[in-house]
Amino acid sequence: MNTLQVTIKDRLAVIALNRGKSNPMNAEMIKELHTLIQSIDTDDNIGGLIIAGKENFFSAGLDLIEIYDYNEEEIAAFWKSFLALQAKMVSFKKPMVAAISGHSPAGGCVIALCCDYRVMAQGKYIIGLNEIPVGIIVPDSIFDLYAFWLGQRNAYQYLIEGKLLSVDEALQVGLIDEISNPESVISTAEKKIRTYMQFNAATWSQSKLNLRKQLIAKASADQTENLNMMLKQWWAPETRKVLQMIIQNLKQKSA
Repeated sequence: MNTLQVTIKDRLAVIALNRGKSNPMNAEMIKELHTLIQSIDTDDNIGGLIIAGKENFFSAGLDLIEIYDYNEEEIAAFWKSFLALQAKMVSFKKPMVAAISGHSPAGGCVIALCCDYRVMAQGKYIIGLNEIPVGIIVPDSIFDLYAFWLGQRNAYQYLIEGKLLSVDEALQVGLIDEISNPESVISTAEKKIRTYMQFNAATWSQSKLNLRKQLIAKASADQTENLNMMLKQWWAPETRKVLQMIIQNLKQKSA
């Protein structure tokens, strides 16, 4: 795995996102994450999963610098892969907790939303879905996932505005479940997930799948129509112009 680090101890797996300073997600990371999560979900020796980031960043979201240069075939495959990852994570039957060590906008937020519980580091970090200001159409399945935790009204307002929330705001509205000292994010997440792992696994898993039945159906449905709309807007001149400005700012920050 080039973009992930995996440790397993006492039936608990920890996947640490590990790509560059801010864990931006490219095609390789999404493919590796999907493969690994699928493997863990069917491994009887693993009872739970924590997804973690690195200092100051859970994930900055999609790697716009890289995916901007994808051709039509590559970007279509990328979005299809991202939506498939979301579907896999939503239907993951074991306990899964996000240890959000820092900033988690856009795609990073989507990964965290798929989990059963979210612990976030205290600090001047942001989390939320800001796709619309970037020029990316939000598919139904991601709105449904946001609304599952925030309620439809908040999810609608925040998506339309592209609102990014502070750690305290995120806790207040239920986007995250707990705030931790930065150095204790993973241990706090582990404490929570092990309470889930104490329950009868079959009962817990089937109950989770029952509670997520509508969410799973939406995420697993045919996404072709959504994908076509997203791709059309992705190549629109006004979207490309916005992306160019964002990429220029990102490059200046990293210089």
